[in-house]
Amino acid sequence: MSRVRDALRHPFWQAVLLLVAAWLVFRFGIQYVPPLFGVRSAPVPQSVMLQYMLTALVGVLLYVSDNEARWRRFKEPITATLVDPGKRRLRVALLVLVPALVGFMTYRQARPSVSAPIQLRSIHPAPPGEITFRGQSMRLTGLENPLRSGGALEEHVREGRRVYYQNCLPCHGDRLDGEGHFGHGFSPTPLSFTDPGTIAQLTESFVFWRIAKGGPGLPREGAPWNSAMPAWEDFLTADEVWAVVVFLYEQSGWQPRRWEAGGEGEGGHE
Repeated sequence: MSRVRDALRHPFWQAVLLLVAAWLVFRFGIQYVPPLFGVRSAPVPQSVMLQYMLTALVGVLLYVSDNEARWRRFKEPITATLVDPGKRRLRVALLVLVPALVGFMTYRQARPSVSAPIQLRSIHPAPPGEITFRGQSMRLTGLENPLRSGGALEEHVREGRRVYYQNCLPCHGDRLDGEGHFGHGFSPTPLSFTDPGTIAQLTESFVFWRIAKGGPGLPREGAPWNSAMPAWEDFLTADEVWAVVVFLYEQSGWQPRRWEAGGEGEGGHE
């Protein structure tokens, strides 16, 4: 028992335990925090895990090297392993195991994936004719973006950019391509707004509806759905949602579909 206590007081083993604890928190702990915005946390992507662990490693190294005595004690097991004649077998074992581990990890990354295909889904579900936004009724059929007929478009784009980068960037990505840091943790991954098959085919009222209601607001007749999109009407005003819609079209370069005069439903699109 005393040997265990002595080991726990040694800076080298403290550093090892801290790194193991950090990996466990990043790998498993984040998934079990209370749901954010009504959406359960997704697994942390491997690329983000690597960044987190590198940050943890830097912090641990700063801790063990903040004074000369602790740094000297930290290096003792490493130096002994490398030069102690009595640890020759350990050095040989490490010489075999470390390259084997690196080779195995490389093989896992490079081998072809045989996982099941991503679940099929309807990209553009049929929208309702009318919704409620924060308790107020809003008719989607024939509805145009009110910000396009009031105020400077540049100001609306700037406001939409602010809202997007504060709320949407982690999933939908800096380039609006669905390649955000958290996007790879979802199945299916977020849609790419730069794809001609997404917002280029839609009216702005449709995009408003999908942002406002998110995954929980998808129609039951198209179930089952697998969308992690939160209902942003709980956090954004109507003008903020419309501003994001303007930003998406301006940034992607697409033009929204327009309603024909007196058009109804999907048949009312140009």
